[in-house]
Amino acid sequence: MENYLNENFGGVKAKHSSDEVLQKWRQLCRVVKNPKRRFRFTANLPKRNEAAAMRRTNQEKLRVAVLVSKAAFQFIQGVQPSDYTVPEEVKAAGFQICADELGSIVEGHDVKKLKFHGGLDGIAEKLSTSVGNGLDTDTESLNRRVDTFGINKFAESATRGFLVFVWEALQDMTLMILGVCAFVSLIVGIAMEGWPKGAHDGLGIVASILLVVFVTATSDYRQSLQFKDLDKEKKKISIQVTRNGYRQKMSIYDLLPGDIVHLSIGDQVPADGLFVSGFSVLIDESSLTGESEPVMVSTENPFLLSGTKVQDGSCKMMVTTVGMRTQWGKLMATLSEGGDDETPLQVKLNGVATIIGKIGLFFAIVTFAVLVQSLVGRKLREGSYLSWSGDDALELLEYFAVAVTIVVVAVPEGLPLAVTLSLAFAMKKMMNDKALVRHLAACETMGSATSICSDKTGTLTTNHMTVVKSCICLNVKEVSKENKDLFSDLPDFALKTLLQSIFNNTGGEVVINKDGKREILGTPTDTAILEFALSLGGEFQAERQAAKLVKVEPFNSTKKRMGVVLELPEGGLRAHTKGASEIILANCDKVINSNGEIVPLDEASINRLNLVINEFANEALRTLCLAYQELESGFSPENSIPASGYTCIGIVGIKDPVRPGVKESVAVCRAAGITVRMVTGDNINTAKAIARECGILTDDGIAIEGPDFREKKQEELLELIPKIQVMARSSPLDKHTLVKQLRTTFNEVVAVTGDGTNDAPALHEADIGLAMGIAGTEVAKESADVIILDDNFSTIATVAKWGRSVYINIQKFVQFQLTVNVVALIVNFSSACLTGSAPLTAVQLLWVNMIMDTLGALALATEPPNDDLMKRSPVGRTGNFISNVMWRNILGQSLYQFVVIWFLQAKGKALFGLDGPDSDLILNTLIFNSFVFCQVFNEVSSREMEEINVFKGILDNYVFVAVLGCTVFFQIIIIEFLGTFANTSPLTYSQWFLSVFVGFLGMPIAAGLKMIPV
Repeated sequence: MENYLNENFGGVKAKHSSDEVLQKWRQLCRVVKNPKRRFRFTANLPKRNEAAAMRRTNQEKLRVAVLVSKAAFQFIQGVQPSDYTVPEEVKAAGFQICADELGSIVEGHDVKKLKFHGGLDGIAEKLSTSVGNGLDTDTESLNRRVDTFGINKFAESATRGFLVFVWEALQDMTLMILGVCAFVSLIVGIAMEGWPKGAHDGLGIVASILLVVFVTATSDYRQSLQFKDLDKEKKKISIQVTRNGYRQKMSIYDLLPGDIVHLSIGDQVPADGLFVSGFSVLIDESSLTGESEPVMVSTENPFLLSGTKVQDGSCKMMVTTVGMRTQWGKLMATLSEGGDDETPLQVKLNGVATIIGKIGLFFAIVTFAVLVQSLVGRKLREGSYLSWSGDDALELLEYFAVAVTIVVVAVPEGLPLAVTLSLAFAMKKMMNDKALVRHLAACETMGSATSICSDKTGTLTTNHMTVVKSCICLNVKEVSKENKDLFSDLPDFALKTLLQSIFNNTGGEVVINKDGKREILGTPTDTAILEFALSLGGEFQAERQAAKLVKVEPFNSTKKRMGVVLELPEGGLRAHTKGASEIILANCDKVINSNGEIVPLDEASINRLNLVINEFANEALRTLCLAYQELESGFSPENSIPASGYTCIGIVGIKDPVRPGVKESVAVCRAAGITVRMVTGDNINTAKAIARECGILTDDGIAIEGPDFREKKQEELLELIPKIQVMARSSPLDKHTLVKQLRTTFNEVVAVTGDGTNDAPALHEADIGLAMGIAGTEVAKESADVIILDDNFSTIATVAKWGRSVYINIQKFVQFQLTVNVVALIVNFSSACLTGSAPLTAVQLLWVNMIMDTLGALALATEPPNDDLMKRSPVGRTGNFISNVMWRNILGQSLYQFVVIWFLQAKGKALFGLDGPDSDLILNTLIFNSFVFCQVFNEVSSREMEEINVFKGILDNYVFVAVLGCTVFFQIIIIEFLGTFANTSPLTYSQWFLSVFVGFLGMPIAAGLKMIPV
């Protein structure tokens, strides 16, 4: 079976499956009772094609718009007044431009119209906003703005109500056929025996169908609500906005035209807008247009489109168009209907359901043929084959209903749906554990993970950084809040240059918040250095206003540095750079000494500074070097900032403590057979010190630098990669190469963490991409499968535990359901062939189907994880889903149940001394009751596939206990009180005892089976 599944249903991967592969398995699923329900949680391929066509249209429209805008530049001087008139309702609201006009300017890249409306300042005035202070937060004016321009949300498909799920559950082909059988049974029964006696059989089937439908619909509806809650969480994106002169964090869904938004590298542009100010802004428009070449945005080309990504640089933009008025809004509305890709397990279980469905269909046809043949044979023997009564018609109808119900029981429609049930449950619980799952498949893939490549900063460490040591003017000093006069002996020139460097060469800002208190905005590294400069008595705003920024090159993990060029107040140009200590130091040829003099950087000074860097790094400090150079021969903003010829100002050591609990989590992962590797851009000594503290770097492990790793040949990598535990000074390409090698060459299932824009390729390549929720950019989050909301490594270990739980829970359910399938099929088929009648009626089989399908999935697929899961080896990439252990349990338990039920069928009457007209009814009730209790106790045994103690933690899973309790309660009701509808008869205490004992005996047998090695 596993080979068949791999061949026909194994093409679907956890990520990036082609539409052809997704289409192929759908075509193989021919025996489907209810396509609407079976394929509910699969990708909507027609909607995806629609979105792709929209992208192509966007690409063409934007290409034309850019060409027109370039042509318009030639004739910009001769702009004629447009015939645009402001609509009255817009004027009444206090604005001088309408939403459609704004949309046409930005979306059409219409330079002519922009010029006509007075450029950026003109548009700002017409939108009643300020480029410097942003919108006024007066509630009334904001409401008027919403009424005039709309909100920044795209249209979503309406939430489906409970009745829709009831209707979809009724689309089940077999239930419809049974409904027709029930209707015919009612007509014939009432015609023959009158009301109400003749209606019992028909009403029994109708009641069973309705019960199945409502239980199924309730389960599906609850599941859809869980997914809806998760979708809301996925869409929570915050952005920095200036309103009322204060910079603040806001949800992108609260943005309005006129808002001033601050964008930096890795951000997603949240709405259509115009560039206000910024440096080196490169925009990736591929998500909107499919065009891979980034676009440079500046005052000459000021148009920013919603949904595009900031690939480099930083800027301020003014929002002009929001929500469904943007192309991104329309595209997202279509894309959201495309749905998530189905997971590999879903597809595999669809394959299992298809195989068993075909077998069930064959058995159902043969069973019906055998039963009809026995009826016709009896009529022939009696010589009454020409006269057919209503009783004969009802008997024939009952046979047909039994055959259809065999298909109901045999086609395990619940298998693929159990995957989504288990995933929805796990995703909801993982949300509480600070992990947001973006793609369903990541949940199950994480259970197979064999390797985790983790960042250091913010994941293994707290990301709360402070400067604790410094080496300014070649003097090493410890920095502390108590020791404020520590730098009083610094030469004036050195102090002034240091403050100028820190306050200008930064991505952070020092602002006054609403409460009038000083607040530092920016990355933890920027915040730590700005705090250090403020403690030296520096003034951020004064320093920023004193010099003019000519060019900014933001920090990125390839160059490992950031640079600015300043125009000084006294004239002249100066470049400042900061970044990885050894890289910046290698680009310096001078240094400021302890007297404040600029002296050549001789070998002794270089050795001393390198010693300081290593000393800081060995104390697990992040080191940054700050340097500057005078640009005496001038500088053009079109050129890159010089890479060498700098004067070293100093080195700072930043402490970033290891997170509590990380060491224990790394040990848990190691015990679970998951290798943890640290991949960082930091200094190798810092990385090694932190890795040892976390328990990642062991005595037999290797720490390597990215540049060395890059130069290794494939043969060397084969030997080296299994031993690598730390990779320092790595570039995003090194991370990508490591992940690819682990996945392809070593066949490992790899999880990778990332937070920056440049991590996107590695996150995309990995089996599970884990983005950081706090430090992560929007680009990283969009490429990831799971977002770690608290940026904590311990949460990654929790995700791995939940992934294993999902995988094993589904295995437990499959084991349980296949056992019921096999027994129900063989019992009814063999009984029909050998005795000419089926012991389990249509109503009884529908109840059994509900126990094993919806209720069984609820009980077994929602089992919470336990710590023992992390003591097993990972499944990896090559493990069989239906394992030998499962086959042993399924076949052993099926054999026991079949033998017991067949013994009751053959010897039951003699055993209980049953005779008289009701003996067959009582015996069939006994068989039905014993069969159900076999499933109840087998459900308990299925909680553990290899452990003998199946009661451990059973009371912690209230869903399991509730399902079991309800099953037993309703079974008693069906046997004792609903006999006329369910074809059962009340049983004596001894008969009840035997039924329950037969079921219970399955547990020691299951325990014995677990001792058989496979």
